[in-house]
Amino acid sequence: MVEGPVDWLANDDRRLRRAWHPVARVAELGERPLRRWLLGEPWVLVRLGGGVRAFLDRCPHRRVPLSLGAVEDGRVLRCAYHGWCFDGEGRCVEIPALGPGAALPPQARLVPAAAVAVHLGLVWVAPEAPRGSLPVVPEAEDPGFERGDLPVREARCSAGMLLDNFLDFAHFPFVHRGTFGAEEEREVEPYAPQVEGNVVRLRLEHWFANREDPAVARGERPLRQRRVMSYEYTPPFFARLRLDFVDAGGTNTIVLAVQPETAERCRIYSSLFRDDLGGDEAAMAEAVAYEQRILEEDLAVQEALDDLRLSLTLPVEVHTRADRITVELRRALSRFLGDGGAGPG
Repeated sequence: MVEGPVDWLANDDRRLRRAWHPVARVAELGERPLRRWLLGEPWVLVRLGGGVRAFLDRCPHRRVPLSLGAVEDGRVLRCAYHGWCFDGEGRCVEIPALGPGAALPPQARLVPAAAVAVHLGLVWVAPEAPRGSLPVVPEAEDPGFERGDLPVREARCSAGMLLDNFLDFAHFPFVHRGTFGAEEEREVEPYAPQVEGNVVRLRLEHWFANREDPAVARGERPLRQRRVMSYEYTPPFFARLRLDFVDAGGTNTIVLAVQPETAERCRIYSSLFRDDLGGDEAAMAEAVAYEQRILEEDLAVQEALDDLRLSLTLPVEVHTRADRITVELRRALSRFLGDGGAGPG
């Protein structure tokens, strides 16, 4: 029996307002306003004044979504209902019904995000002053690596549980039988994650079935090979997995960033960084498709959960030594959230 209060983290928990969240790929943001949901609230993304801005998607006049409107001359966002115009700071600069030179009500302002950034090919938003920094992916800055983006996937799932799943390698032989898991070792040897602040890291070497290695099909290398897995988790919902192939050579880095849209919905952004494909676009497309199959295997489990929350109180679930990295995820996320607010909003 669990004694004391139980801390659950839902997708719309108000404590998450003080964090960076991905809300779109940069390529999705065009000339028109773009609506995105974050933490149970609608936001509008626009290019204004030479930069990307994010505001709550409600006009202060009659609460009509500003995403129905238009950006004019790259300078103002015009509401589609009564034509009110707002600049890049969210100030109302025109109310057509009042005529030129009219005094505008000072409360006619949009609600801006505390911070907006373009990073790793994504637009990031923090509704309130963010704790911590944007995540780091060294391979994204390394010209020796090529990038492949998986299609953005929307799902009924818990953002926290998706990160739990990404860091958990004990499920490989069971969930991923159809891709790489059939030859995986079932037993997890003892391991020790490293924790620095709220970042959790783990490096370990193991045996796996390398079905992507063309030398296997040619009989030049065995299917069972060695690789080094290096995990890095950054709160709240970002993780990186670097796979260094000891026998076949080369590196494959997978990044996962999750946008908690509503209490029951998430948007998933995942990319690959490879240094072993030699510019072969067809090989990268095949690698992306393979990784998408792996993601779908995970989502078949994650979307079946009836409780879309992450338990931050350890005794609520049964944990073993094989779960040390996901236990550290919970501890790091609890530290990160701190006293930023209470409960779902």
